[in-house]
Amino acid sequence: MHFHDVWFIAIAVLWAGYFILEGFDFGVGILLPVLGRDETRRRVMINTIGPVWDGNEVWLLTAGGATFAAFPGWYAAMFSAFYLPLLLILVALILRGVAFEYRGKRDSASWRRRWDAAIFGGSLLPAILWGVAFGNVLHGIKLDAAHNYVGNFWDFLNPYSLLGGLATLALFTLDGALFLALKTTGDLRRDARRTARLTGMLAIVAGGGFLAWTELSYRAPGHTGATGAASVALATLAAVALIGAFAANLRGREGSAFGAAAAGIAAATAALFTALYPNVLPSSINAAYNLTVANASSTAKTLALMTVIACIFLPFVLLYQGWTYWVFRKRVTAAPQAQQPEPVSR
Repeated sequence: MHFHDVWFIAIAVLWAGYFILEGFDFGVGILLPVLGRDETRRRVMINTIGPVWDGNEVWLLTAGGATFAAFPGWYAAMFSAFYLPLLLILVALILRGVAFEYRGKRDSASWRRRWDAAIFGGSLLPAILWGVAFGNVLHGIKLDAAHNYVGNFWDFLNPYSLLGGLATLALFTLDGALFLALKTTGDLRRDARRTARLTGMLAIVAGGGFLAWTELSYRAPGHTGATGAASVALATLAAVALIGAFAANLRGREGSAFGAAAAGIAAATAALFTALYPNVLPSSINAAYNLTVANASSTAKTLALMTVIACIFLPFVLLYQGWTYWVFRKRVTAAPQAQQPEPVSR
């Protein structure tokens, strides 16, 4: 196995981690106007992700940085072609982060309502656009012989990629509902489980349909041996895991349901990257113009140095994030309301 293959796998792992972890806090933000019927419930929902949402975004930064260093040709072509969608995602993430910080700065219902809308929009837009973007990566974009994008924004809105957007929206919303069921108590917990049943059905249909379409139409040419079998097996595993999450939620096994949903997202991401390999960005104009792990990668010496650095520092990052989740593992409950003193009769 070459170093560029190792880093292709590493980037797939980083995206899987990002979709699992950021997926549930996107889901919580999307469900804020649905389950947050009053200020107390909205505050509890935000508190479930308060200690971890910014740490979850580190996975995105690391995935982007690893792509830039390991596959500069892929990074340059993708960020040029997807400039507008990625800009929209960046603006949404910035607005969402500001909303988390500023929501409680003033004791005003209208102030909090505006920032809640920002949290909802800043969660909804990336949840859709990431699926659309990855759908287009599998579908192929209009790259010419110099690996320059010669299409336009409307080329991204094809049926396959739009189904990808619906699939990620459903998966992240399901992930958020299961996380809320795992982290809250009382009526909010029951409502989250009920919501997970509805979003679970949509996630199974949309996610399963997207993976099936990928395997039938957009798997890289020549995937008929072990790689093709692995891609089909991972897609099947993702579907089974999502069905398992749905069944576990019906039985009230919240931890198992959330774990199965996370496994489903990880398996689906692995299936997509396996279907893509050895391409990293196919050209819909001519297969000869495809960007692959070989022609888009850095030198072997650069990749070897990156591998050594990653092996040294990555365990510390994972241990720190794991410790954060362990510290904040308990359920979040609403603070008891202070009782008003009874009036004194005169």
